[in-house]
Amino acid sequence: MTTLHTLKAPRNSNHRKKRVGRGQGSGLGKTAGRGGKGQKARSGNMRFEGFEGGQSPLQRRLPKFGFNSPNRINLAVVNLNDLEKFFKDGATVDEKALRQVGLVKGPWDGVKVLGDGKLSRKLTVKVTKASGTAREAITGVGGSLEEIPLMVHKPEAAAKAHSGKGVPAPKA
Repeated sequence: MTTLHTLKAPRNSNHRKKRVGRGQGSGLGKTAGRGGKGQKARSGNMRFEGFEGGQSPLQRRLPKFGFNSPNRINLAVVNLNDLEKFFKDGATVDEKALRQVGLVKGPWDGVKVLGDGKLSRKLTVKVTKASGTAREAITGVGGSLEEIPLMVHKPEAAAKAHSGKGVPAPKA
């Protein structure tokens, strides 16, 4: 049984620190294990991670990514086959109805209908945007499509736009 007072470090696990530049007898005297001359023998040499001998390093050559414009408009996407599956003939499809059936979740600025799939039901669709094929499919079966103008309300973007202009920022 091992107890705390019987614990011992494994053999050769404890050894002295290498003391370089302490005379010939140490084995690391004179050049202190750096060899003779050259960039790597000098103090302050370029040994940091990512240094490529003066060539432009990889982290500077690669394109940067991850920036999202503060004015970006994020639209939830819904396809025609989803409308066919979840809505009955004569139904009104808007963002609220899409959220109720679970087709739109989370924060979005609006909804866009795309033309993937077939639509055989007459629906009244009220969304922010619709593709050309979706528009044709909806109106082709006798339905109607109403595009609601986008009313994006981002208080931080509005405040930024009005700052320093002498116009007070709108209150949320």
